Amino acid sequence: MTSETTADVLAGQRNDPTFDDVWDELNWRGLVHVSTDADALKSLLAGPPITYYCGFDPTAPSLHLGNLVQLLTMRRLQLAGHRPLGLVGGSTGLIGDPRPTAERVLKTPEQTAEWVESIRVHVEKFLSAEGDNGLRVVNNLDWTSPLSAIEFLRDIGKNFRVNTMLKKDAVSARLNSDAGISYTEFSYQILQGLDYRELFRQYECVLQTGGSDQWGNLTSGTDLIRRTEGVSVHAIGTPLITNSDGTKFGKSEGNAVWLDPELTSPYAMYQFWLNTDDADVVSRLKVFTFLDRGEIERLESVVAETPFTREAQRTLAWEVTRLVHGDSSTRSAIDAAGALFGNGDLDSLDESTLRSAVAELPSAEATTTTTVAQALVDTGLVASLGAARRAAGEGGVYVNNARVTDGDSPVADTMLAGGLVVLRRGKKTLAGVTVRS
Repeated sequence: MTSETTADVLAGQRNDPTFDDVWDELNWRGLVHVSTDADALKSLLAGPPITYYCGFDPTAPSLHLGNLVQLLTMRRLQLAGHRPLGLVGGSTGLIGDPRPTAERVLKTPEQTAEWVESIRVHVEKFLSAEGDNGLRVVNNLDWTSPLSAIEFLRDIGKNFRVNTMLKKDAVSARLNSDAGISYTEFSYQILQGLDYRELFRQYECVLQTGGSDQWGNLTSGTDLIRRTEGVSVHAIGTPLITNSDGTKFGKSEGNAVWLDPELTSPYAMYQFWLNTDDADVVSRLKVFTFLDRGEIERLESVVAETPFTREAQRTLAWEVTRLVHGDSSTRSAIDAAGALFGNGDLDSLDESTLRSAVAELPSAEATTTTTVAQALVDTGLVASLGAARRAAGEGGVYVNNARVTDGDSPVADTMLAGGLVVLRRGKKTLAGVTVRS
């Protein structure tokens, strides 16, 4: 088994050589929803290396799949020779980007600083620090905190027009809601505009990327630079990823899918991608993998002709999970999935992998005297003790992949690492039990 890490996996990626330039590839992959002048951008990205940036605010201790779109877009630009700046929002994280629905709860400076360091680790994980175009991570608190209120209002604020600021989507939505919007969040776009200008001045940064829902914030920077520096710079807004059925992308059982393995395990990450709908899998392969056009088009044909093989989903799950967590953790996740469904040895799984896999199942706690039948009821696999005993007597109940025909036998007769027990009814209905002594 290989122990290839995320850095190793990313180091092996290349931009698709079938495209003339990275701009054409970004468009083919559906990564350009909105942008400044497209012809100028195409020419710019095909020329000598430029400096570009994307910002990440510390609104949580981890980045999530929506942020992964930006990280991989940045990586594609870096592979094309351009120089990335990863901005962590030490100051903007203290303010809060306005949401369309309600005011954010402000975090303490100490909490924000802690999360800034967590986000920095994520950014550094997905972009190379090597070579002439190695990653540089910057913190906007460094140039924002020295500013006085008077300096901010005179030197920066005077370049923004309130009527333009009111038109931003999130601001407009909040103004028309009962919640309204505070001056604090209203000012966020000024801070982001200041970030772009500062990076332009310090590093000659001429391109910012971000989600299309951030377009108003992105253009606040291009407008500020044009007003104060007399220079036209660029922005790219990537599309918001949505599922074909209209549901929100990046959620698993109502929770965000995080890049931190402590918040979303490699097993849960792999299963999330494995469950991608046929209608979405090709677009996901384009956005979230470095597979070339020929391979993605081949998988598109597989989806159309033999969707039951799920080859595209298995490829997507493998490619993305190993990008995020490395090769070894992804193989462990695959082994765990196989073992849960009786195609491997549960005893061979380490406790951490087993526990993260069981965490994705319906679960219950038990004691050393709890029967198999009671555990089946407690986990919701059957409705009653009588039904549980019948299912066991008919040979349809498994405890740690071993068939159990006596529903009144203790569920703790065979336990895995950490006091875990995997119950299975039939071929595919699973539950987890934690035995407490």
